[in-house]
Amino acid sequence: MLYGIVAAIAALLLTAALAALLRMFALRFGVVERRRLRVVPLLGGVAVVGGTALVAGAGEWTEVAPLGADAGRLLVAGIGVALLGLVADLRAVPLAVQVGGVGVAAALTVPYGELGLLGGVLGVAWIVFVTFAFVSLDHADGVMGTVGVVTAFALSGCAAAEVMDGTAALLSVLAAALTGFLMQGRPPARIVPGRCGALFAGFVLAGAAVVVHGGRETGSGVAALFSLTAVGLVDLALAARGPGGHLAHRLRRGGLTPRGVMVVIGAAAFGGALVGLLIDLGWVGPSAAWWVAGVVAVVVLVGGVGPGSRPRRPYPFPSPGGSAPRPPNARRARPQTPDGLKIPPPDRLRIHSRTG
Repeated sequence: MLYGIVAAIAALLLTAALAALLRMFALRFGVVERRRLRVVPLLGGVAVVGGTALVAGAGEWTEVAPLGADAGRLLVAGIGVALLGLVADLRAVPLAVQVGGVGVAAALTVPYGELGLLGGVLGVAWIVFVTFAFVSLDHADGVMGTVGVVTAFALSGCAAAEVMDGTAALLSVLAAALTGFLMQGRPPARIVPGRCGALFAGFVLAGAAVVVHGGRETGSGVAALFSLTAVGLVDLALAARGPGGHLAHRLRRGGLTPRGVMVVIGAAAFGGALVGLLIDLGWVGPSAAWWVAGVVAVVVLVGGVGPGSRPRRPYPFPSPGGSAPRPPNARRARPQTPDGLKIPPPDRLRIHSRTG
């Protein structure tokens, strides 16, 4: 108990400090991402990975809280996926390569002994799907981190109920690390996790969910898995319609502020995670997941008939097809970080623009 409290505090403070340091590093070397008219530093995912790996590794090394084979393998594979995401943040990496890398990592962590060959293949596909659902959530400040914190806490309760202490400890440390990151990543974000952080968080959560529910009955296991990841599934389904289809973007067009979007999506993730945890604990039956499925269906259907996207305002940097039109004698606006810090000139920036 005492170690869990100390580990959570250490992961939170370490990740927050690393995020602040990496923010300055990213601004210094121009590793930034464009979000509307703002320029935000990338590399926040490195802070999440570093805080999680250092604290969890310290528990394993000192044998105070050994991770065990399953959690240790999951952490190592997650670090590998995070490295792939870091490369994607710095250089263009084809989506097929990213999917393939996550699939290979998932294949190394799925418990085939409990799931069987067919179940293992389905588990790999599900891990890949949920991992990229978390990437999809990272299109608005603080959303991915908030959903990750809620999901990690719920899954740690599921793992503790199954007496998987190592997996529960890893998930608790991840939840604390994401909370520390939100100190810098809440709206307006001073730094964003990028593919590195989104892939790492999504992969560890999805892999842990498969490991925890691998030995359960099919009905309750599938119901709990679906409920725990319902928000990510909704966002991925809406984003499939094209740019501007993400759940956060639709809520913004509905009039919510960025912080309001984070709170609403976090509350939705809490509702789904709570249902999944109750199913896992046996306090409610698998049929409770139908309520979550009904809400998901309504949101997807209502979102599917709504407007897909709205025209973007011209961005002050030249686009690949030429400069954006602007009124005569108008001064060119310089993009600003949330706190007004100076950033390198446009020719020194590695700007990563997301569609959606």
